[in-house]
Formats: sequence, C-alpha cells, structure tokens
Amino acid sequence: MLESGDPKNQRRRFKRLRRRSFLKGIGVAGAASVGAGLLAQTSSAFAQEGPEEHSGRLTRGDAALLRFAAAAEILETDFWVQYNELGGIPDSEVPGGSGNAPYTAALAVLDEDMAQYIHDNTDDEFTHQNFLNAYLASKGASTVNLEPFRTLPGSTATGSSGKLRLTNLTQLTLDTSWWTRYRSSTKNPDLGDTFPQAVPTLAVGQHTAIPRTDNDLNDPNFLQAIANTAAFHFPTIEQGGNSLYPSMAQRATHVEVLRILISIGPTETMHFQTWSDKAGNAPPLTAVDPVTGASVTFPDLNSPPFGGEDFQTNLIMPEPCPFLSRKLPVVSIIRPTQTRGIAMGVVSFLTAMGLFIGQSPEFFAFMRDLAEDADEARRGIR
Repeated sequence: MLESGDPKNQRRRFKRLRRRSFLKGIGVAGAASVGAGLLAQTSSAFAQEGPEEHSGRLTRGDAALLRFAAAAEILETDFWVQYNELGGIPDSEVPGGSGNAPYTAALAVLDEDMAQYIHDNTDDEFTHQNFLNAYLASKGASTVNLEPFRTLPGSTATGSSGKLRLTNLTQLTLDTSWWTRYRSSTKNPDLGDTFPQAVPTLAVGQHTAIPRTDNDLNDPNFLQAIANTAAFHFPTIEQGGNSLYPSMAQRATHVEVLRILISIGPTETMHFQTWSDKAGNAPPLTAVDPVTGASVTFPDLNSPPFGGEDFQTNLIMPEPCPFLSRKLPVVSIIRPTQTRGIAMGVVSFLTAMGLFIGQSPEFFAFMRDLAEDADEARRGIR
C-alpha cells in the first residue's frame, strides 16, 4: 500500500497512532474530568479515527494552517484572560476575575490606559479563536479543542478567578531581542543576523508576570518588577503573531484562507506596536524575587551602556532593514517572515519562554503534531 512506502504517509500514520494513544490515555484517567461530550465531538482535533484530521472542503494544508492558528489563539486567549482578571477590566465582554488594585496600579505606572488595552487585547484574542474554529467547522474541517490540557494552577491572588489554565505566567524567561531587531537598520533575522537583549536579566532565570499570591503585593518595588515583566511579555508574545501570520500565509492555497491569515495578522501587529510603546515606559529598577531568589534589572534604555538607535524608547516604528537580499535597498518590514518551519518555531519559542511549564507530555506531542501538519502545507493554485 502507498501508506507503507510513502515517507509522508508514514509520518501521518505515526501521528494518527500517537493521537489515538493519547486519547486512550485520557479515556480512563481523564474521561471524568474531560467529559464524555468532549470526547465524542468529531470536531475535536485529537479525536479523529481517520488517517488524519478532517479537512472538509479545505485542502489538507489550508486546514492545518488554520488549525495551528486556532491553537495559537486559544493559548493566547488563555494568558490574556489571566492578565485581564488581575490587571484589566473584567466585565460582561471579557468575564472572569474581579481585578487586583495594587497590580493594576503598578501597570498604570507605564500608562494610565493599560487596563483598557489589556481588556481590548483579550477581547480580540477571543474573537480570533472563535472565528477560526467556526470557519473550520463551516467547511466541514476538524476544529481545535485544548480543554483536556487545562490543568495548570494559576494565581491565587485577590482578583483571580482561580480557574485552571493552559499557560503559566509565573515562570517566564523572555527573549527581548525583538526590541533591537526592529530598531536595527542593517540586520534581518531572515538573513541570519542576531540581536542583543533589551532586558538581559529577563532572558535568564524564571520571572513572574502576575502576582502569584497576595504576598507578592507586599513589596512595592517587587510588584513593579512584576508589572514591568508583564509589560515586556506583552510585546514579546505579540511580535510572535506579528511574524506567524505572514509566514503561514505564504503556504495557503485557497484565496479565502489567505485572506483570513492576512486579515488577522495585522491586528497582531497593532497589538505589538501598542505594547512595544508601553514597554518603553517601564521604570528602571532592580528587584529580587522573595520566593525564587531570581534577580531582574530593568535598565534605563535611553542611557549608557544602552541608548542610541538600537535602544531608544520612542523609536517604535520598524526601522528599514535588508530584505530578501542585501543587494536590494532597505525597506521597513515585519521580520522575520521566513515560512520554513514557522509553526514548529513558534512552539519552540513559547516552550523556551516557560509558558508551558507544568504541561503534560501529551500536550507537547499534540502541539508538535499540529505544528508539523502546518509546516507540511504547500501552496497550490485554487
């Protein structure tokens, strides 16, 4: 049979078996908590008994691209909800939690409208995840449901809903090289260039971006460090979506799928620019986590040894840089937009960030499967 001899089909068969093994694993131990209704949903991405998820009227590649985007948006929504519960505006539009006044005040040091921005960003992510899954379903394609992986404890500080989470905001390691990447006029990551960190101490150790308990509210300096960490986490995440959508769009076949990707992507860019501006307002300070001993220093990015065009805080427009070839004129662009391995790159990026600390091996296997399927998508003519 073709499946036994074609390497691509062998990979698909292996992934099918891996998903079936996962389903069997939760069938006994997790069925009670997951719910029989969820396991019975034919649209649940891991519950398919066919050779792979159903693509419906979409090409296999287009369905895989949208499924990965949906999974990414579900994860994004999860952590934005955590931020909104504590530092945003919980309301009927974005329900959950009741706010944490000291944390909200620390965020407001960066901008008095931070709570509104957090609320609106959270609302946007809800609409992204809901639309993508609804569109997949409308085409007869499998949707994504990550609820079986909602197992992580979140904050117990005042204002938190106390719900279980998909993501972990208390042990983050942040790559802030995007700050200098978008300010460089001579380098582009797609051409192999690397960039220095804006906040080097965030790139080592593990740092919380939300108050874990009310004990984290006692020291105003440490609480401000938590708020500053959140302020840098916001653009660090959004610049990922900033690159994900144009990178995946290059693999889309159907013009409508292309339209979806290039319509959602720019909203991530709007989020990124907003948050990159706010991060520049983080007050300089040094703090030590009283629980873990991790130290963080937020430098004055406008003064030596920082400062200059690579660090200046009010330079929030993308500096023109080389694109495609250094022989061509520089141009102001989103970077990176290299499409090869983009989905697996996003999974690796979020994992290295610590966003999934505490998640199960099945979660990582599931996300890798979605990413591999998306990275296998090839553009056709439709």
